[in-house]
Amino acid sequence: MMKAVSFLLHFAFLFTFTQGRSIIPQPQPLRSFKLSNNQYAGSCSYTVSIKTSCSSPRYTRDQISIAFGDAYGNQVYAPRIDNPSSRAFESCSTDTFQISGPCAYQICYVYLYRNGYDGWKTQTVTIYGHYTKSVTFYYNSFIPNGIWYGFNHCNGGASAALSTSSM
Repeated sequence: MMKAVSFLLHFAFLFTFTQGRSIIPQPQPLRSFKLSNNQYAGSCSYTVSIKTSCSSPRYTRDQISIAFGDAYGNQVYAPRIDNPSSRAFESCSTDTFQISGPCAYQICYVYLYRNGYDGWKTQTVTIYGHYTKSVTFYYNSFIPNGIWYGFNHCNGGASAALSTSSM
C-alpha cells in the first residue's frame, strides 16, 4: 500500500512540473515603437506571405501594418498593407506582399499592428529576402487592436530599435 501511494505522489509531482510551459514561442505585445533611421533606404525587396486563420472573421477592414528586421538595426516598415477592396486578409486565405526596405541580415523579429473594429486572426507570417533565409513566425492568435504584436528572437539589437517611442 505504501509503495502505491509513493508511486502516485511521485507521478503527480512529475505531472505537475512537466505541464507548465509551452516550448512554442507565443507572440508578445510591444508597448512602444520607433522607426529606425535607415528604414527608408529601399535597396532590398522582401516577399511577405501572411496566412489568415480559418477562425478569423470572414474579412477585415482594419488597417494592418508590419515591421520586421534583423539584430543589427536594419528595419523594414510598411505602414499599410491592408486593402479591403482587394479582399486581403479574408479567413482561410494567404496574402503575399512585396515590400522594399534596407538590406537586412537574418530576419529575427516581426511585429504586426492592427487598427480597427473587425478583428483579425493571423496564422503565420513568412518573410523571404534575397540575402536572408526565409523565416516563418507562428502567430495562431488574434492581433490586439492598437498595439504592435509579434516576436523578437534577436539577441539584443532590434529590441533597442523598437522600444523608445510609441506610434
